[in-house]
Amino acid sequence: MLWIGFVVLGALIAAAVAAGKHRTVKAIDVAGMNFLSPVVRLCYGEEPEKQLKQIAQFIVAPMLAVAAFIALWFAVSDQVQTKSGKLPNPAETWRSAQSILQFHNRESDKQQAFNLDGTKRESELARVEARLNEIKPLEQEANTAVAEAKLAAKSRTEERVAPLQKEYDSLAAQLKSRQADRTAELETAASKAAAGDKATKDAYVAMVREHRKLTDMERERLRDLKSEISTLRGQKDPGLMQALTQQTAIAEERQYLGKMRDQLTDDNRYTKVAESEATLAEDKQNLYAADAAGLYKAAVKVVRDEDRIATIEESGYAKPATLPYQVARSVLCVFVGFFIGSAIAIPLGVLCGLSKTFMAAMTPFIAIFKPVSPIVWLPVALIVVGGFIPDPDKHWLTQWMWNLPWLGEYKINPAFIASAITVALCSLWATLVNTAFGVASVDKDHINVARVLRLGFWDRLFKIVLPSSLPLVFAGLRISLGVGWMVLIAAELLSSSEGLGKFVWDQFNNGASDSFAKMMVVVFVVGAIGLLLDRLMIVFQRLVSFDGAPTAI
Repeated sequence: MLWIGFVVLGALIAAAVAAGKHRTVKAIDVAGMNFLSPVVRLCYGEEPEKQLKQIAQFIVAPMLAVAAFIALWFAVSDQVQTKSGKLPNPAETWRSAQSILQFHNRESDKQQAFNLDGTKRESELARVEARLNEIKPLEQEANTAVAEAKLAAKSRTEERVAPLQKEYDSLAAQLKSRQADRTAELETAASKAAAGDKATKDAYVAMVREHRKLTDMERERLRDLKSEISTLRGQKDPGLMQALTQQTAIAEERQYLGKMRDQLTDDNRYTKVAESEATLAEDKQNLYAADAAGLYKAAVKVVRDEDRIATIEESGYAKPATLPYQVARSVLCVFVGFFIGSAIAIPLGVLCGLSKTFMAAMTPFIAIFKPVSPIVWLPVALIVVGGFIPDPDKHWLTQWMWNLPWLGEYKINPAFIASAITVALCSLWATLVNTAFGVASVDKDHINVARVLRLGFWDRLFKIVLPSSLPLVFAGLRISLGVGWMVLIAAELLSSSEGLGKFVWDQFNNGASDSFAKMMVVVFVVGAIGLLLDRLMIVFQRLVSFDGAPTAI
């Protein structure tokens, strides 16, 4: 990972040399990444001691904190055991990220193979066949290695369990004997207590209670030993896990190559079209040679063949939703919700800022609806959207959106629309309040100048009020976008909208060995996208700021 940092610093230094110190520092300031300014200033020899101190404070210290976090993560991960498995460490999380990316790349390869034709298809098919031949001995070696690793792991486990099992068997025999002795004593005491008075019988009850108490304690000791034995048996052997990982990787590659071969041969679009065209040509010959009795059936076959060819030519590879696709769909959804919320919040905020009466009228609604959780808004949005779009496959709006060149890839459905509406309803309040405050805080001197110039309402609004309030409006938009991104993941999880939330929910439910690690990957993906969205809004906020005040660390 260090090389990435060196590449970034190298690119920054090159940009500083090409653009000049002041332009580079200004660009860094606009981007809200002021921690990079000391690097640029140091390149130009400006107060080296001061710049080095700031580099240590704003770059080195955070890097050390990240390194300490990773080290702590490594240390803690082995200690945290859950029903879903051990907490994945950074290395396992990184491997899961690579696995997710590999799955995406392989599905993209299958999609391309489905559409290949001519020499490209033949060359790709030859490459796939060659790799399949190479992988056969590797698969046999992996299977042998797994069988040997299982035997070795079983031997090591039995070696660790043997002392505990011996102790368990010995203790179980001892406790069984003690319990039998106490039971015999109680039976003997019962015959004596039967003829005794109440005090004798109460004493006998105490003896029974003590016997049951001792029996429970003895059983608890046995349960503890058995639990310890089960824990040892359930521990994953590192050697076996490594062998299984290798076997799984080879099996997945073989499955991928087999599917690639299918997409390049029998399932290939152009192969299907060619086969259907050959069938059509044969059926046309039968049509032309048919008599009156068989002409109808021959014509039906020709029509079916032509319809089949048209369907195949329009068909595409049924690519499953991969994480990059789900990321793009989530980002699209949050921006749709963000723009809907902004379109509502900014006009209302302007009216609130211009009129104290309107602000007073809106205050109850703000106070009531602002604290409402997205978990409450989402079912309401789903019901409303479902009422307007009961069947997405037949509704004109969804059909129109599905046929659009770029938007159609994301299959906008009621769950997507409801999630976007939930984002809007939960995120618009910061923009509304900041807009109202910005409009209400416009310098009175500016308003007086507008009156002197006899500017009309709309001229005052668009030339004085809105430009003056833009910094606060964008501060609200920045907060709203951050809130919307947090809300979206929960909304997608509950609505099963095909985004990051659904990815997390699917991993939570499928129970695979790497599901926990993949959920950890999504934690960092969500955080990284949230950071990028925040940086984006910082850029816009800085571009409309007049005082040059910093907007972020």
